[in-house]
Amino acid sequence: MSEPRFERAIQAFRQVSAADPVRERVGDDARPRELVHLERLVTWVERLAPDASEPLRLAAHCQHIGRFRVPRESFPEGRGGYLRWRAALARQHAATAADILREVGYDHETIASVERIVQKQTPATDPEVQTMEDALCLAFLEHEFPAFSAKHPDDKLVTILRKTWRKMSERGHEHALALPLDARAQRLVAAALTGPSKEPR
Repeated sequence: MSEPRFERAIQAFRQVSAADPVRERVGDDARPRELVHLERLVTWVERLAPDASEPLRLAAHCQHIGRFRVPRESFPEGRGGYLRWRAALARQHAATAADILREVGYDHETIASVERIVQKQTPATDPEVQTMEDALCLAFLEHEFPAFSAKHPDDKLVTILRKTWRKMSERGHEHALALPLDARAQRLVAAALTGPSKEPR
C-alpha cells in the first residue's frame, strides 16, 4: 500500500503540471500538455520497472515538473542556448521536486535519489537513471515522433533517431522496435540503425 506522503507528493506534482497553459489533444479532450506527458512517462516507467523503487516512481511523476515555466525563448538561439536551457530545466525540475518532497515529509536520502534520477546523472552506471532514459525515449517515439517527424526532413530525423538510440539500453531497444510505428518512421529507424553511429551523445 502506498504511503500517504507518496500520494500527497503525486497530487502536488500533478497540480503543478496541470497548470501548463498549453493544451494537447488526447481523443476528444484538450488537456494540459505537461500532465499528458507526465502520464505517458509514468506508464513507460511502470512497464519497464514494475518493481521500481519509490524514488524512481516519484521521479517519473516530476521528471519535467514546471517545464512550461522556463520557455525555450528565454535562452539564446542555437545549440549553446539550447544546452543552457536544458541544464537550467534539469536544475529547476530537481529543485521544484525537492521542495515538494520536503513539504510532504520525505527524508534527505530519498530526495537526493529523486534529484539524481531527475537530472539523469551517470545513466551508464545507474540502472534507475537508465530506466528513466529508456522511458523518456520510448514515450517520445511512441507519442511525439509522428507529429515531430512531419516538421523535419529525413536526414535530420535519422540523426535524431541515432542519438535517441544511443541513449537507450538493449531493453529499451527491444521495446522501441516493438512499437507500432508507421511506414515512414520504420524506414527512418532502419536508416538510423544501419548508418554511422559514432556521433557524440
